[in-house]
Amino acid sequence: MLRRPTAVAALTAAVVVLAPGAVAVAAPSAEQSYTVVPYTGVNVRKLPNSSSDYLATLTPGRAYQAYCWTRGETITDNGYTNNIWIAFADGFSSAVYFKGNEYANLPASARC
Repeated sequence: MLRRPTAVAALTAAVVVLAPGAVAVAAPSAEQSYTVVPYTGVNVRKLPNSSSDYLATLTPGRAYQAYCWTRGETITDNGYTNNIWIAFADGFSSAVYFKGNEYANLPASARC
């Protein structure tokens, strides 16, 4: 006879242990996406910080589909400073490099 897992077992299975200083980021939802446009070339990183693995560079003026935003490393460049990172299907880019408001025009409610 199979036993159904208890709520405690299910919660325990979902626990993730992070190293000190690590950033926990929820996976982006593919249900809702938003168009973002970088005003300069911007790197896509594996995690929301500039020392994370480099994945690609986005082309200035081209539209891309983003899924949500999260807080990460604070970036200052081109006269702007913030710690908002935009989530794409495979990585993150600092919102400092996108047209629009501090969230690259994603709704404030679109937090990862």
